[in-house]
Amino acid sequence: MNLTHLFEALMLVCFGFSWPLNVSKAYKARTAKGMSLPFIILIITGYLAGITAKIMNAQFNYVLVVYFLNLAIVATNMLVYFRNKTLDKKAAKATSAKTIPVIEIKNDVEKEETMYNYTNSLDEYINTKPSAVEKKNGVILMGGTLDKAIPVSQLAGEYSFNFEIYNKSDTSLNVTNAKNYFEKAISTLAPEGILIHIGENDANLIKTNPSNFDTYYIELIESIRSCNKACRIALVSIDNPNADKSIELINAHIKAIAGAEKATFVNLENAKLWHPESTKAACNFAHSMGLKVRKPLNDVAEILYSYAYHNIEGTSAEHLAS
Repeated sequence: MNLTHLFEALMLVCFGFSWPLNVSKAYKARTAKGMSLPFIILIITGYLAGITAKIMNAQFNYVLVVYFLNLAIVATNMLVYFRNKTLDKKAAKATSAKTIPVIEIKNDVEKEETMYNYTNSLDEYINTKPSAVEKKNGVILMGGTLDKAIPVSQLAGEYSFNFEIYNKSDTSLNVTNAKNYFEKAISTLAPEGILIHIGENDANLIKTNPSNFDTYYIELIESIRSCNKACRIALVSIDNPNADKSIELINAHIKAIAGAEKATFVNLENAKLWHPESTKAACNFAHSMGLKVRKPLNDVAEILYSYAYHNIEGTSAEHLAS
């Protein structure tokens, strides 16, 4: 077996692996938004060039078959693009022809005013001005002082997040008040993902009544899932540079709770070792391929807390926690 041909075929398989998934997602989406025709044409041109080179060199082997297979899949993606483009035009035409009853407009305005008044009533409690454009089904950062300083919107843009992310951290947050805080300040957003970084203010509780610590934490998780039973949850550990026994115990309980509740456990002690630039490269590649896969919460934590470690003034390996 010619190893050169084998490795070339392996390269083609790796490049073409994501295209069937992309075709399926684009077909089900029924819209051309997020698809790039120039990018698809560029890929097709590349495969045609490779096939031409093979034919000119009389290299008729299994590698050529892989070229044709990849070309067929990408060509299918182009057909789906034009089909979705047609559906977009029909949808736009139908929308422009639709008339909205006056009573429907009145109801929408009343709903918006009700939500505006409700969110404003929470201003004093959450210590931040609610955003009028916050959307449901996003990802929430729920932590303390350090977390509150992380510019999640800026990082979401830099790392091509394909979901909304909101910073709902509060300096006074602890396991005792976390459930109540979530229900009043976050539950209306029905998050599909949430990063929880609490426990720094609970050293006394873990010493005196660790079972209560677990109870409060689990009640918070149950409240989150009552809003969205499919919500992805990540529990972030507390940094412990001085090997404090109380914090060790808190982290042990957080990790155990994560395991019991089928949540992701994020070890914050790894923050200084993370390299989110590699994650950014992967994000950009996935975005260029038209993939819309939700970023794992562990990757989101890597980006947010690496930024905190390297960029937030006063943050050090000794004071990484909130």
